[in-house]
Amino acid sequence: MDGSIYTEKMCSITKSLARLALGTVQFGTNYGVSNKDGITPEQEVSEILNYAWEKGISLLDTAPSYGISEEVIGKNVGNFPFKIVTKTSIFKKARIEKTDAMHLKSTFNESLKRLKRPYVYGLLIHHANDLLADGGEYLWQTMCELKQSGKVEKIGVSVYSSLDIDSILKKYKPDIIQLPINVFDQRLVKNRYLQFLKRQNIEIHSRSVFLQGLLLMPPTEIPSYFEPIKQLIEKYHHEIKNENITPLTASLAFVYNQPEIDYIIVGVNSKSHLREIIRAAEYIELNSNLAQFDYSAYAVDDEAIINPSLWRL
Repeated sequence: MDGSIYTEKMCSITKSLARLALGTVQFGTNYGVSNKDGITPEQEVSEILNYAWEKGISLLDTAPSYGISEEVIGKNVGNFPFKIVTKTSIFKKARIEKTDAMHLKSTFNESLKRLKRPYVYGLLIHHANDLLADGGEYLWQTMCELKQSGKVEKIGVSVYSSLDIDSILKKYKPDIIQLPINVFDQRLVKNRYLQFLKRQNIEIHSRSVFLQGLLLMPPTEIPSYFEPIKQLIEKYHHEIKNENITPLTASLAFVYNQPEIDYIIVGVNSKSHLREIIRAAEYIELNSNLAQFDYSAYAVDDEAIINPSLWRL
């Protein structure tokens, strides 16, 4: 290979890996439909963080509701200057009071102590409904104050649907929006909301890339709850196998093919799993033909399938 072409390819791979962000829910709680290993041991967390930084991953995504995740990160992140995004407490109230905003501020300061950081890159409202409830502006005002104080660089919200996005943008100007996107959940791709958000200069963080591991599971191991889409899952696995694409690479390629996404959050519970993801990302960058695979036939509209909070397993 010509030297200049090789250099260009390596630069592309570096940029590609920089789009990956490390989800840390597995560091603090037993998470994922395909997770058979439970909470990631702390020694393994340390190795994951070291390897992630070595490979150019610079952003960690966490939350107080992720069990002991923040504490484990604080103990093991060392001097690596990761950008950290954490979230607010979950309120689930019809009306937000000023006392809730005070609680947001105090729990955020507790997050900083657990993370052993004087500030974080991002703070997100964990549930969009909290911001959209009566009095939600109290929470946003406090977020803005934290940003002005220098404890947070960017503020935003985690959303589920385009309806959430529309409602949020009518009242607020977030720096970051975190949203779900994967092979089965293509709603925000089909309705062009990714392009819409970029026109608003909003940083986009994608989650649920593997749909809690569902997209990586062999069809024979899929829980009976997903029987309504069993044939679709079997067809999907058959098609990607015919194209010599692994489930992990196929899942990741779909999200990588959305250029509007700034950070692709991937959750891992071992260094070996992260290594697989990085290899897949490198493969995607070197094989442009993956962009030709037609994912549109595998979009699922049933919220009972694409929204893990509704799963009854």
